[in-house]
Amino acid sequence: MSRRFTILIIPEGSHRVRRFALRLSALKWTVAGAACCLLLLVGLTIFAVRANFDRGEYERLREQARVHQQEMGQLVAKLETLRKELVVMAQNDAKVRVMNKLTKPKADLLGGVGGPAVGDEPVDNLTSLQRQIDDLRREVDLRRVSQEEIQGFLNDQRSLLGSRPAGWPARGWVTSDFGVRRDPFDGQRRMHEGLDIATRTGTPVVATAAGIVREVGTEPGYGKLVVIDHGYGFSTAYGHNSRILVKVGQRLKRGDLIATAGNTGRSTGPHVHYEVRLNGMPVNPQKYL
Repeated sequence: MSRRFTILIIPEGSHRVRRFALRLSALKWTVAGAACCLLLLVGLTIFAVRANFDRGEYERLREQARVHQQEMGQLVAKLETLRKELVVMAQNDAKVRVMNKLTKPKADLLGGVGGPAVGDEPVDNLTSLQRQIDDLRREVDLRRVSQEEIQGFLNDQRSLLGSRPAGWPARGWVTSDFGVRRDPFDGQRRMHEGLDIATRTGTPVVATAAGIVREVGTEPGYGKLVVIDHGYGFSTAYGHNSRILVKVGQRLKRGDLIATAGNTGRSTGPHVHYEVRLNGMPVNPQKYL
């Protein structure tokens, strides 16, 4: 005999009672169905929440990927601009070296920069981008080394130019050239190792190149004499001065006052005897005026 359950429903404010009679088996099925519906509802709710979360995360990652791709594109464009600038720098570097007859930079002789330039291969990942950045970094290092070599060469040339005699030591006119001549005192033919520049006594005498005063004193043939060592094998001498205004070891620039012209020593009148020597040998000062 099956058991039965009676459900009474009494509405508020009404005397009418509603009865529902259910067998135990039907009640079990009803409860089971309600539980299944509840579980299904909970599962659908969880799925909807997860789907909404995953959609938001996907959109966030998608936007992040778009921003990264845009930033990578901008970086590639900057790298391409840098590469073009390095190409121009390398061309200018080569021109300077050709004009100054310089060899290739040491780093270039050792192999230079390897790998493709920016733009020669597709940038599809960070590895290829990093490789191109490394290539540009090596190219920049090469250009820096080359620029340092050129700068050193130009500094040396500037120093050489500053040490090379140039210009007149005093205002005046040449009365005796470089070369063999008759000695004004005994008429014998002798080598005249400089120029005689006639001028008034007291006329300023200046250094014709940067250097260091090597000798100051009085010599029988030169009178009051100043000798300057300019480096690179160059030296100059200034004789027959009336006054000497520098000391041995003093560092000079081109145009610095060193003496005043006079008529001391073996001289026939006020003038500056000017000599230029290269590696100890007298050379014609005319080519340096």
